Amino acid sequence: MAVEEKKLRRLTIKAYHMDTVVMGDRNDITTGGKMTVCKDIIPDLLKDAKYIKDIDIQVIQPGEHDRWTNTIMDIIPISTKVLGVLGEGITHTITGVYVMLTGVDVNGKQCHEFGSSEGNLKDQLVLNRAGTPGDNDVIISFDVTLAAGMGQERPGPTEAHLLCDKFIDIFRAKLKNFNGNQCTEKHVYNDVVRPGGKRVLIIKQVAGQGAMYDTHMFPKEPSSSEGTKSIIDMENMPVMITPNEYRDGIIRSMQ
Repeated sequence: MAVEEKKLRRLTIKAYHMDTVVMGDRNDITTGGKMTVCKDIIPDLLKDAKYIKDIDIQVIQPGEHDRWTNTIMDIIPISTKVLGVLGEGITHTITGVYVMLTGVDVNGKQCHEFGSSEGNLKDQLVLNRAGTPGDNDVIISFDVTLAAGMGQERPGPTEAHLLCDKFIDIFRAKLKNFNGNQCTEKHVYNDVVRPGGKRVLIIKQVAGQGAMYDTHMFPKEPSSSEGTKSIIDMENMPVMITPNEYRDGIIRSMQ
């Protein structure tokens, strides 16, 4: 006799592909597939910053990876909740472009704990892997310069992530209002239980040792750092999450 499935939660992800990403006079995205990036936001981001001294924003087109990069702290998709909470409801996301957060301090010391990844970007970034850009994806480089020594202290990288999120929030706010019928892709995922079936638990070990070697969870927006809780502050205790919460970006790596 077949086991009846029970669907607990449903997550719908609607994607909007960006065909053109260029520097422009404002930060904007359209359902027509055009994205413009502007540096004018930098003074506003820096005005209340305690540990970040400078920011540079650049657009890296596909195939233009033969260039210097500071240590890569994170690769971040641009996604936002439209309905519901993380793990259920509706999420809008952008395809064709990722944000890359990198960092170094004013003395040239790279932002790292156990090892840095500065150098030629084409050698330091492996494409076409889960969580990394593909061959045809554009990268928005968000490069921060920290105060001396703050690349190895928790407040420095944490502020870098938060400022990067404030930049991404500009696009999230616009993405939130996109017409759902104009998406280029739509994917529906259900958290399912099968009474009497095998119970499967996947264990993921994450970083939680201090400085930038940290993991944050439970953000306000998918793959965001705002509103998160550090796994270190949770004393590295096990945390149960659903498959759809994982899929919806409930874990934010701070490495």
